Amino acid sequence: MNETDRDERRTVKVSKYLSKHLRHQPERIGLTLDEAGWVEIDDLIAAATAHGFRFTRDELDHVVAANDKKRFAVDGSRIRASQGHSVEVDLGLPPATPPPYLYHGTVGRSLEAIRAEGLRPMNRHDVHLSADRETANRVGARRGRPVVLAVDAAAMHREGHVFHVSANGVWLTKAVPVRYLRFPEHH
Repeated sequence: MNETDRDERRTVKVSKYLSKHLRHQPERIGLTLDEAGWVEIDDLIAAATAHGFRFTRDELDHVVAANDKKRFAVDGSRIRASQGHSVEVDLGLPPATPPPYLYHGTVGRSLEAIRAEGLRPMNRHDVHLSADRETANRVGARRGRPVVLAVDAAAMHREGHVFHVSANGVWLTKAVPVRYLRFPEHH
């Protein structure tokens, strides 16, 4: 394995570690996120080290800067996940007017449940939507052959559903009822 591959694998490993502990299980390493999901970077590094996973501030800064999805936000000496939490946080995102259509990437095996129940946040606080089909396609492809659903966001917004957009451009809403979904013809 060459050094570039090793560095890339290390970056992915640190990113996954950060996601796990900033989104889902901060308590596993003794961290407490504030109400908006922030934690002091020095506390995060110390907690990770104490639990056998060492990384430097330079590695953390590289992960934050190199992440194409901008999964993390840094504010001075603090860091948080941009969205996707299963722990209770208030990201403080103001309501936003969505574009007419947003998109959700999924896989064929999920369609039966989605047709019955719409899009639900599952173990997260919100349903995640993309502003374009290409991004939704990439999201769906992480779990198999992707299926992209269109969401009539304009109708949802008109009818009182609230949307937020995270710093990295992910659209968030509590749920998407079936009536606002447009399924591809071949599924």
